[in-house]
Amino acid sequence: MDPPRSLQQRKQDTLGRLESDVDAWIASADTEGDAYLLPLSVLWDGASVIVSTPRSSVTGRNLSRGGRVRVGIGQLRDVTMIDGTAEPVQDERTKDAFAAKHGWDPRKEPGDYAYFRIVPDRVQAWREVNELPGRTLMRDGDWLA
Repeated sequence: MDPPRSLQQRKQDTLGRLESDVDAWIASADTEGDAYLLPLSVLWDGASVIVSTPRSSVTGRNLSRGGRVRVGIGQLRDVTMIDGTAEPVQDERTKDAFAAKHGWDPRKEPGDYAYFRIVPDRVQAWREVNELPGRTLMRDGDWLA
């Protein structure tokens, strides 16, 4: 097992992953608190995670309420977990950036796709058990490093 990374190194690795990864697991809940998990394409805009999904889908309905969201990126032994709140995306520049990253534009799909910005208030990253202490990189929306 490699020695644990510093907080600064974990943040740097996490930001690199957020910029380069194209998919993430998105967990949301309905009004009854029932969880729903699915993979979605993602865009990191430098401050938040952008996703798009059909407005009428379970995830679209859950995110439209502006509730809590958890995002999981990475693999089992190199994971980033983001907790945040969803809000609608209206600006076309963000939608253009999403389409450019993925080579796919939800605005051109049949049906009504919505875009959501997941604003993080907590970010955690760890690889092995020795990185569990100090895994929190962001707390209450503020980076710790």
